[in-house]
Amino acid sequence: MKVLVIGGTGLLSTSVAQLLINRGDAVTLMNRGQTPSRLTGQFRHWMGDLNDTEAVTALIRSERSWDCVIDMISSLPEQANLVSSACGGITRQLIFCSTTSVYPKPADYYPVREEHSRNAAFANGINKARCEDLYRGAESRGQFVCTIIRPGHIYGETGRVLHSLGRVPGFLDRVWHGKPVVVHGDGTGLWSALHADDVASLFVAAAGNPAAFGGVYNAAGEEWMTWDQYHERLALVMGVAVPSLIHVPVEILCAIAPAPADQVRRSLQYPGIYDMARARRDFHWQQTIPFVEGMRRTIRWLQEHDRIEPWDASPEYEQIILAWRARRNCAT
Repeated sequence: MKVLVIGGTGLLSTSVAQLLINRGDAVTLMNRGQTPSRLTGQFRHWMGDLNDTEAVTALIRSERSWDCVIDMISSLPEQANLVSSACGGITRQLIFCSTTSVYPKPADYYPVREEHSRNAAFANGINKARCEDLYRGAESRGQFVCTIIRPGHIYGETGRVLHSLGRVPGFLDRVWHGKPVVVHGDGTGLWSALHADDVASLFVAAAGNPAAFGGVYNAAGEEWMTWDQYHERLALVMGVAVPSLIHVPVEILCAIAPAPADQVRRSLQYPGIYDMARARRDFHWQQTIPFVEGMRRTIRWLQEHDRIEPWDASPEYEQIILAWRARRNCAT
């Protein structure tokens, strides 16, 4: 099968492209060429920037036909509109990488199913939903059949490890050294995470599969865990004792540290659990990489590539803890 992957060098898109190559597909990547490829095997690489409408259109249409185009990049309606126009009439299937952020937070029910309303509250989810609509519009005009996949929290080698103060580095080193770690809320909120390889396997199962034509699929982990359990499993992976978990109410954490806690405000304070029954039904998909195993691989890669910042290089984390303790003492 002849497949064009728009992207192909990011955390998820690398896994998607590699699995397609492993399957024996004829894979072409189109991206800006700013990130070195980690792929092995045979593939073509085209340089293309979605901000250059004419050049990208000419590249995509330089092939008379594609069996499948996978858009891993578009995050703005104008980008999806470009890809949609360029691919119209020359690809059988277009797969769009959307996001679970299209759903409202909090959702109306959990686990969230694909038919849930898409009342996103923040820019990323709003724009991804608009991209979805553009592709569905092209599908209704007969330009191609469309498959939409909505990943949740993706992690894996080359990626950072998510935590409540995501903009403050040194988190993993804090765990290693037994330093207190901030956890938003009371630590009982539910979350899920899925290794990039398992997310990618869903994309590859959908590529060229008539069962996926016109479909929309969540791509999220099935190991639901509380945020306290999340940190306990990180400590297990790292072979250290669970650090002291400092639970800070969300509204106070966002007041003390508005920028570092921005992701808590937008997403992490709400349950991150999604129904995967549709992917299991249509593709016999299943999660194959348990969280502990996948996170062990991720942290090992970060160690080997010297990507873990020292905890004491970021005094902001300690200042946030001190601010919370001062506020709590004043309240008592």
